[in-house]
Amino acid sequence: MISGYGTHGHVDKATSLFNEMIDSWTKPNGVTFTSLLAACSHTGRVEQGQHYFDKIKEFRIVPSSDHYACMIDLLSRAGHLDRAYDFIRKMPMEPTASTWGTLLTGCRIHGRVDLVDICRENIINLEPWNSGYYVQLANLYANEREWDQFGKVRSTMKSAGLRKAPGFSMVELNSGIHKFIAGDTSHSQSKEILSFLKVLENLVREEGKMRNMDTLIQEIEHYNDTRTHSEWLAIAFGIINTKPGTTIRVIKNLRVCNECHDFTKLVTKITTRNIIMKDLNRFHHFSNGNCSCGDYSETH
Repeated sequence: MISGYGTHGHVDKATSLFNEMIDSWTKPNGVTFTSLLAACSHTGRVEQGQHYFDKIKEFRIVPSSDHYACMIDLLSRAGHLDRAYDFIRKMPMEPTASTWGTLLTGCRIHGRVDLVDICRENIINLEPWNSGYYVQLANLYANEREWDQFGKVRSTMKSAGLRKAPGFSMVELNSGIHKFIAGDTSHSQSKEILSFLKVLENLVREEGKMRNMDTLIQEIEHYNDTRTHSEWLAIAFGIINTKPGTTIRVIKNLRVCNECHDFTKLVTKITTRNIIMKDLNRFHHFSNGNCSCGDYSETH
């Protein structure tokens, strides 16, 4: 229950349930604390997360790599990069490529180029074959306009034969799974989907102007069939194939980007539909122009 509350953005309910657990003399285990720390990470509650991490030993539990990973994720996303790096250095176990990748994510979010070399060196030593980290590096350098470094990363990927994993989104309809890839036009309803999507985009553009969502508006205005986001296709397909008021459920293999997050929020406001989206990190419950993550994961 604690894990479920945390994953779906109900952090206060997760912590309240933990308190009830302690009051009833039920002893928590390592998984309990992993769930609590993950819940804090999803909402940027740094000091609360630190409190639970410190509390682990009170119950004679040895902090595991999962506990350290959650704390590093929490600190990195919240901008406490130096504390996150210090956590890595003090880990009693060897940090994994995923651990360094978490710190790298924090560097991308908060523009901390000074720690990138440390992350890159360790990641490449541990998982030189993982294209996801190279893409993350390239995006970071692009955000910071470090074009020389950006070019070097892309060149390394090309020479090593590494390619970015394609993003896709899936929707279930009538017990069947429909999969959409960015720019995909192979679906049997492709023309109908794209036609409806253009109408939807016009409505989203107008709503976005009122909310000053300039990046989303720019993304829509540069739209063409070869670069449509997979989420947009999946959502449009779900809407045209279900009754009004039906909740749309989308599963993504990657993290939802900021533009798609904004787009989905506005679609729920315009269509009065609820949309539940599971991405690489968590569940997002979109309703009436808002998301259960409180927009924290949109920039983190």
